[in-house]
Amino acid sequence: MSKYTTGEIARLCGVTVRTVQYYDRRNILNPSELSEGGRRLYSEDDLRRMKLICYLRSLDLPIDSIAQLLAEGNSREVITLLLSQQEETLRRELQERQEKLSSLEQLSKELKSLDSVSLESIGDIAFKMENNSKLNRTHALMLGLGILMDLVWIGTLIYGVVKHIWWPFAAGLALAVAMGVWISRFYFKAVAYICPQCHQIFRPRFREAFFARHTPKLRRLTCPHCGEKNFCIETCSEKSN
Repeated sequence: MSKYTTGEIARLCGVTVRTVQYYDRRNILNPSELSEGGRRLYSEDDLRRMKLICYLRSLDLPIDSIAQLLAEGNSREVITLLLSQQEETLRRELQERQEKLSSLEQLSKELKSLDSVSLESIGDIAFKMENNSKLNRTHALMLGLGILMDLVWIGTLIYGVVKHIWWPFAAGLALAVAMGVWISRFYFKAVAYICPQCHQIFRPRFREAFFARHTPKLRRLTCPHCGEKNFCIETCSEKSN
């Protein structure tokens, strides 16, 4: 039967000699025998055990869990539990990394929309991204109210065409206009804007915000702090937090 030295088993498993020695100190992989000169010698079974350890480590299974798993031998319950715990850990780490990747992608996308980039502008975008969930809820509410408003006037219009009775449409249209004004006021109370020039957060006057040029994420406004007019970054108002 073949015997392997520490260096040989390390080479066959693609690890360092220090790793093999570490597993020996942890009593995870002890040599089958010692030579007359005191050299550690490993058997074929030791080599298979070492390859199993390396495979489990490649799955990021902790050393303590591997030691427990090997000590239990064929205990199906223990092995299943340890592997399930590791699977849950890896899934959680994967989700965290995916969230970080999404944040980086969003940051890159936001930076491309700016004329110039500075550390301050990155900070502005980071602040906005932290408030994105609240801002998204506001947008969702706005969308729902907008759909309701459309249903009111369209429904009364159809009723008027079919029944030739127009007062419900007039009432529905008036209600839709009133809802539109209320929705707009509600919206501009729920959001604030970050000036790209002085990086201050402010809430504009309703009239200015309502008629300002805008994109889905930017609105051209005059900052009350520095007086500069720029496309300002939309974020969630602190009063709505």
